Amino acid sequence: MSFTLAIVGRPNVGKSTLFNRLVGKRLALVDDQPGVTRDLREGAARLADLRFTVVDTAGLEEVTDDSLQGRMRRLTERAVDMCDICLFMVDARTGITPSDLVFADILRKRSKQVILAANKAEGRAAEAGVMEAYSLGLGDPISLSAEHGEGLTDLYNVLMPLADAFAEKAQDDAPETDVDLDEDGDEFAVPQPTNAKPLQVAVVGRPNAGKSTLINQIVGEDRLLTGPEAGITRDAISLRTEWQGVPMRIFDTAGMRKKAKVQEKLEKLSVSDGLRAVKFAEVVIVLLDAEIPFEQQDLRIADLAEREGRAVVVAVNKWDIEEDRQAKLKDLKESFERLLPQLRGAPLITVSAKTGRGMDRLHDAVMRAYEVWNRRVTTAQLNRWLTGMLEQHPPPAPQGKRIKLRYMTQAKTRPPGFVVMCSHPDKVPDSYNRYLVNGLRLDFDMPGTPIRLWMRGQNDANPYKGRKKAAPSKLRKHTQGRRKD
Repeated sequence: MSFTLAIVGRPNVGKSTLFNRLVGKRLALVDDQPGVTRDLREGAARLADLRFTVVDTAGLEEVTDDSLQGRMRRLTERAVDMCDICLFMVDARTGITPSDLVFADILRKRSKQVILAANKAEGRAAEAGVMEAYSLGLGDPISLSAEHGEGLTDLYNVLMPLADAFAEKAQDDAPETDVDLDEDGDEFAVPQPTNAKPLQVAVVGRPNAGKSTLINQIVGEDRLLTGPEAGITRDAISLRTEWQGVPMRIFDTAGMRKKAKVQEKLEKLSVSDGLRAVKFAEVVIVLLDAEIPFEQQDLRIADLAEREGRAVVVAVNKWDIEEDRQAKLKDLKESFERLLPQLRGAPLITVSAKTGRGMDRLHDAVMRAYEVWNRRVTTAQLNRWLTGMLEQHPPPAPQGKRIKLRYMTQAKTRPPGFVVMCSHPDKVPDSYNRYLVNGLRLDFDMPGTPIRLWMRGQNDANPYKGRKKAAPSKLRKHTQGRRKD
């Protein structure tokens, strides 16, 4: 998905009808009665060769109180803030209303990119409304008929250059991962963060763990809204800063709760935005609450970062209010080893985002995790190590088939990835893979970082394999001729 498009407008202008047409299914309820849609609905849209996320919103109404309509409006405004493009729909048959003028002004101030669409534009009765839409000052309106599928080509022509721009931006922001290494190249320098390519760090965790407070402490000012209420941050926000002289882009993400508790459509969007932030990061700080650490959701978040192949640092916040710190720290380390074996050795740092205590150690842990994430081990070192590991614990022989591990090399970095050439690669048990991965962590000082290990088959290098044998009669004739000479 290259971008997110939110369809906004007054009630009953045809937002849900267009949403259903873009996703190709009747996901949203459609009725002539206004106000059917009340919360946000997200879907995977397809328009010719474009693939994007589309969001159906509640009808905008001029209500700002805490009534149902007021809450619906705030939900829609939040969707406007989160999405990349807003498609503002007006009713071409009704014409421009005072409410349209009010909402056009709101979109000019809040939305990054606005596309104006005049829906229900089929027939001559809508021509006047389409012309009147120019008065909103949002550019040329697209004449649409969501019900009949007219005008989608014009919408595609407007979205296409915007999609290309978002794709380029995503490519620029995405970190370089799974970097291929030359098998013979033993020299490899760890890339240093620069202003052009800053170190990308995502701070993730459950609601109210103190993520925004931690980032404010790193930045040195109150850049993000904080408070005692859980769930203040709604979307992933990136900030450019220098932390102890290192250029960084830090992503603040919405708190991720258990899936069963995520009821609001907005919160589902927020969580998916946080998951995207993990994919754009190089180092992920999993922030725990010292009072309730290692909840099930914390484990899922840490496992997600590991599966995405990102360097992981675990930070335990609110350490300033902890009384028996020694006993608590011992319990934390024991729980970490037991519950997250795939991140064995990852740094566990205690901090107080409120007072700033432990921030120096957190910075050092982030830089250390980044360095290990880029670790390069030479082929000669790996093969000497592999010989020792085989002597200590040779591979099993499943079904009587002996497995030979011939040689090993590092194929990738960011995160480190290794290839072992062997016979019967499909017969190597997972337990033996874990044995080798744990040995790599320990012997080459790669704690915490994800390690990828691939077993590949290799045929015996027999130079005579596949050659045809000489016929016995010709061979005899040839030798007899030599004897006569």
